[in-house]
Amino acid sequence: MATTVDLIEMQAFVTVVTRGSFTAAAEDLGTDKARVSRIVRRIEEKLGARLLNRSTRRLGLTEVGREYFERASSILMAAEAAEAVVADRSRAPTGRLNVTAGAEFGTSRVDGWIAAFLHRWPAVTAHAEYTNRLVDIIHEGIDVAIRIGPLDDSELSARRLGELAYGLYAAPEYLRGAAPLRTIEDLDHHDLIMHAPRGRPVWTLVNGDETVKVTKTPRCTIDNTVSARNLALSGLGVVQLPQYLADPYVAEGALFHVLPGWGRLPVPVHAVFASTRYVDPKVRAFVDLCRDRFDGNGESRG
Repeated sequence: MATTVDLIEMQAFVTVVTRGSFTAAAEDLGTDKARVSRIVRRIEEKLGARLLNRSTRRLGLTEVGREYFERASSILMAAEAAEAVVADRSRAPTGRLNVTAGAEFGTSRVDGWIAAFLHRWPAVTAHAEYTNRLVDIIHEGIDVAIRIGPLDDSELSARRLGELAYGLYAAPEYLRGAAPLRTIEDLDHHDLIMHAPRGRPVWTLVNGDETVKVTKTPRCTIDNTVSARNLALSGLGVVQLPQYLADPYVAEGALFHVLPGWGRLPVPVHAVFASTRYVDPKVRAFVDLCRDRFDGNGESRG
């Protein structure tokens, strides 16, 4: 059984080839020419093949030597990358973390994630920008963007945090004076509050294999789901909300979950960050925390 070439020997061979001589390679490696020459001969003996054609003027790779050089270079690069990953993970997060998210999800959920992160890592400072415009994270110096909905194709990296579930809700004050609401068709006889940031308001509701489009003219349209929830709390009508916005009010009886099972398809939530070979420890740690604290309703855990 052949003896395996170790990484130190492999590094010596690659250095000889890239520097073009044993003398130059020895200088780079901090040793002497004779030792480097012995290492290369030892590799050739282990492999049972000549890798270098030696002359007084120059070194040349044999055919098998060229193939070995290419593969050895790849192995050394992979080993270097593996060590860098471990080194990055062992470093505690430091510096300023720049985060962006949508205005509503930011104030409702990301605030809590940032607070937990800063409590855990005292050497980190943070800046958050909550806006509903699409932020260019590269040109605007953003470390992490929390984005709701399908992602556009890009060269950015993304990690899926989870998804937001939705339901239909109404205040007990509204339901007491309204028509019965037992089936999806009953929505035709109810006042609706629709989140409609642009275009004609339409609800596409699903329940298992059933899909229904609700196109009735709403009593009110609004471009903010928090405001839509507030209007529902006032007794204005039926609203569709992400469960994380509605659940606290359902628990205290201020909203009822109506037509259980019906709602829009769940919406994915991702953490998006610049695609680089090595992710900054503070970015990796923050994304990990966001994923750990996200459940199916967008709730924070812990």
